[in-house]
Amino acid sequence: MIQAWSLTQPEWTCKIDEGPAGIAYARWSPDSRHILTTSDFQLRLTVWSLLNTACVHVQWPKHASKGVSFTQDGKFAAICTRRDCKDYINLLSCHSWEIMGVFAVDTLDLADIQWSPDDSSIVIWDSPLEYKVLIYSPDGRCLFKYQAYESGLGVKSVSWSPCGQFLAVGSYDQMLRVLSHLTWKTFAEFIHLSTVRAPCFAAVFKEVDEPLQIDMSDLCLSDDFMQGSSEDASDGHFRVRYDVVEVPITLPFQKPPADKPNPKQGIGLMSWSSDSQYICTRNDSMPTALWIWDIRRLELAAILIQKDPIRSAAWDPTCARLVLCTGSSHLYMWTPSGAYCVSNPLPQFNIIDLKWNPNGSCLLLKDKESFCCAAVDVLPESSDYSSDD
Repeated sequence: MIQAWSLTQPEWTCKIDEGPAGIAYARWSPDSRHILTTSDFQLRLTVWSLLNTACVHVQWPKHASKGVSFTQDGKFAAICTRRDCKDYINLLSCHSWEIMGVFAVDTLDLADIQWSPDDSSIVIWDSPLEYKVLIYSPDGRCLFKYQAYESGLGVKSVSWSPCGQFLAVGSYDQMLRVLSHLTWKTFAEFIHLSTVRAPCFAAVFKEVDEPLQIDMSDLCLSDDFMQGSSEDASDGHFRVRYDVVEVPITLPFQKPPADKPNPKQGIGLMSWSSDSQYICTRNDSMPTALWIWDIRRLELAAILIQKDPIRSAAWDPTCARLVLCTGSSHLYMWTPSGAYCVSNPLPQFNIIDLKWNPNGSCLLLKDKESFCCAAVDVLPESSDYSSDD
């Protein structure tokens, strides 16, 4: 069951029940007046109107949580379907939800789809077993086919830059390749090595624990607070901060087992900054390291080495500020001026995922069973490289 509420009209509520078909995934439409749900076993995708009881069905969607992309202006949706062992792209109008066109694509097992930021083209990519990235026009013409190599596992992640000039392709070979939208040729390749050596001008930040040291003789507080502070100190509480380390440095590396599917290797996380100058990546073989690349200079800008595997990372929509989480009670931030850790005051709240609101003033932080919204202050002009709170 899907439930929806209105923030401006508390008396308005909505419940959507697919019945025996079940609901595997749900997403908003760009106009926030429709909800798209995918049933179990990808039997159908349903568009539910919040203005009336109308609904539209699209049969045989390819994926539950993937395979749907909207144009930036919110006028059209591209939905991947599969029938008769072949993949198709369905173009729908987000006004009437009528199918405007359908065309087959040259994939063995389509993985996902994305509209370009200028809505002029669509990128799709194949399953990891076939390295294939295809650029299509909305009328179904294949504009370009990209294949970096033939043998081995292929594409793991793909992302357009916000400016629309670059297309980043992360592969299982631990390489990030950036294509130009003018020629669709590779103009930058970044490799993720387990050992970083000179010459390297990137700042390397490492998360460390620092024991809390409270001088009780300098505090004039109540007996209850003094007792609580003594207990905290005896329990070995720590403060988390970043240390700046020098190269060469060896990053924690995990070799994936050869006898298990879906190996933890390759570029599994990739995100562009709002100005398209930076892109952050995580090589799943080194899950505790986040790499930040400077596209203008075509070089590594920084590496963040965490104690725990990185769960999620997201750029501020308004500036070059990156926020990440690792499933701990801390938030970690990076800007071109430095990196710092932010303590979460909520008890037993471990951040496993996060998301910015569109104007960059608030963060949605998610725990396993709860969530909260965190207000974000404006950054100062300069920041210390290893500040803690």
